[in-house]
Amino acid sequence: MVVPQAPARYGSEVSAGRNRTSPADSTAPTGPSGTSIISSVRDDVPSVIELLAAAVAGIRGEDRPGQVAMAEAVQRAMETGEHLAVQAGTGTGKSLAYLVPAVRHAMTAQTTVVVATATIALQRQLIDRDLPRLAAALEPLLGREPLFAILKGRRNYLCLHRQRGGAAAEDPQDALFDPADAGPTSPLGRQVKRLHEWAEETTTGDRDELVPGVPEAAWRQVSVSAQECIGAQRCPFGSRCFAERAREAAAKAHIVVTNHALLAIDATSEVDVLPEHDIVVIDEAHDLVDRVTSATMGELSGPAVEVAARRAARLTEPAWQDGAQAVADGLRQAAGALALDLGDAPTGRMDVLPDTLAATLASVRDAAGACAEAVRAGANGLEEDPQRLAINRMTLALVDDLHRTGGRILDAFAEPIAARREVVWLDRPPVEDTRRPPTLRVAPLEVGPVLRERLFGRRTVALTSATLSLGGSFAPLAAQWGLAAESDDQLAWTGIDVGSPFDHRHSGILYVARHLPPPGRDQLPEAYLTELEELIDAAGGRTLGLFSSTRAAIQAAAALRDRIAHPLLCQGDDATAQLIRQFAEDEPSCLFGTLSLWQGVDVPGSALQLVVIDRIPFPRPDDPLASARQRAVAARGGNGFMTVAAAQAALLLAQGTGRLLRTMSDRGVVAILDPRLVTARYGGFLRASLPPFWTTTDPEMVRAALRRLSAASPSSAR
Repeated sequence: MVVPQAPARYGSEVSAGRNRTSPADSTAPTGPSGTSIISSVRDDVPSVIELLAAAVAGIRGEDRPGQVAMAEAVQRAMETGEHLAVQAGTGTGKSLAYLVPAVRHAMTAQTTVVVATATIALQRQLIDRDLPRLAAALEPLLGREPLFAILKGRRNYLCLHRQRGGAAAEDPQDALFDPADAGPTSPLGRQVKRLHEWAEETTTGDRDELVPGVPEAAWRQVSVSAQECIGAQRCPFGSRCFAERAREAAAKAHIVVTNHALLAIDATSEVDVLPEHDIVVIDEAHDLVDRVTSATMGELSGPAVEVAARRAARLTEPAWQDGAQAVADGLRQAAGALALDLGDAPTGRMDVLPDTLAATLASVRDAAGACAEAVRAGANGLEEDPQRLAINRMTLALVDDLHRTGGRILDAFAEPIAARREVVWLDRPPVEDTRRPPTLRVAPLEVGPVLRERLFGRRTVALTSATLSLGGSFAPLAAQWGLAAESDDQLAWTGIDVGSPFDHRHSGILYVARHLPPPGRDQLPEAYLTELEELIDAAGGRTLGLFSSTRAAIQAAAALRDRIAHPLLCQGDDATAQLIRQFAEDEPSCLFGTLSLWQGVDVPGSALQLVVIDRIPFPRPDDPLASARQRAVAARGGNGFMTVAAAQAALLLAQGTGRLLRTMSDRGVVAILDPRLVTARYGGFLRASLPPFWTTTDPEMVRAALRRLSAASPSSAR
């Protein structure tokens, strides 16, 4: 049995599977608050190893040393209160490795463990497959069946009050879509009709269970946010509320599965949206920073302010008192000014706020604040009228958000650039996209300080993913999370790599096309297209092309469709899930796409034997957040390029190359067309972040290997 090395404090890193010693004895383990967290654990509870063995047997699996090492490391973190980062390669069985100690801790300490994921797919895997089988396998040993539940933000559940007309459906003029699309026979109208039919069938009201899904504009017609909800006590459908039922189930569960966004809201707000818990497990932790950033982002646009003004103006007596109509008119005037200012403003990051725009934002903030006060005053006496109360709440949520975001954007410019904690930028849609308006966005420069104070400082956290070690170290991501802070107040954490069951050196080749020119800023060079054509021909299709931009993917697909003898699918031709299914089922086919495919494709077997990456996926130089973060690191004396741009590129490269091997029998090639991976000074850092494939720069050797793989595949044999 392989066990992890005794963790050292303050950011140590160990690699599982090599030179291990038994964990050091721990006495009186405590959590971040200093209180004992295992005082209620009984002596007769089976060990994590016994429970893991039962779970593996229950699913008819096999022993995996990395899984055992990870389970013991997670258990130790729960006992000591020391945070843990675990890199566990595909095939390790990391879900069981954290679920088993999580169940043991929750049931023995009579508490709840929260498991947060980034993707719907993993949530479904945990709730629909892993946890039911685990509960059945562990019940005989634990004496009762573990309880589990899934919990999401209120906006993710259908609201029966809204759906049944408790709050008037949005006026088409209020929507941020073309009013012509709102009729009952329009595409949007048909989607809303489908939602009403689904409402009569669903037992959960969970949006993610509606397949295929619906656009956001349609979902808004049947859902409410937490701020818009009138409360179960006042709602005529309160006893049947899907969101309330989910919260009640979560309150009774040992394991609650949620998403990174709700975890971020729970950690960053003063409202507890998750059940009381002392342990958090974060899966897909490589995505945590981006998900938390998105969850804490604010935005303003002219049409959004206009919608709020119209909503406020429609409130009538007694909800709307003397002088309030003038306040709504003020907000509408501010909306028009904002639309004009944003229409003229340059796209991208704003380091200086123009005086005119500053004045307009101040008018938006002040008018929205005045509207909010009037709407709150008008709510008196509405407790007995759920329909009018719902309309009031929806309006209040809109104007409150405008007031908060307007103030937040103005406050972002109050400090000198080097001291700013938030980034503001203007996002302008492509010229052909006439539906989306120019939008001003604001997001935190760093999420680490908030996570450090509100998450890691209050609970024990275990983070895991197949990709956490960048350049051979956990430090880059630990710094982004706030675990490794530049202060005397250090948090205790350990990073371990439990390895992978795959023999990468004998299962895959990493080929870097050193002979190609460096990639250009615009179109793919002809030499890249020729190289790609030759690789696909050698592989007999079976190629996943990962491109750094949608434009590059479309260009490559258009150029190669007439040059190769295999079907070529391109992201955007159909729904992404459908394209992936078609790619997996039609073995000689190829699939080209961009960022969502770098992490979202799981195609085992001979249908995928070649992964091609067009260039190192550095963030764009004009990316507002990445560029601001690089500048902030440089201002502190660090290397902004390596800390931000190279770390992001390493993370994506590791995720992209991880698409190749999905089972123990998979074989293939990862081809990176960008020669900088071996010629640039930062190339060593990037290569150290990738799986340990056998590496070559010889194109003929790689093509020969691909031809052998193609000839040996089942479809070629037929």
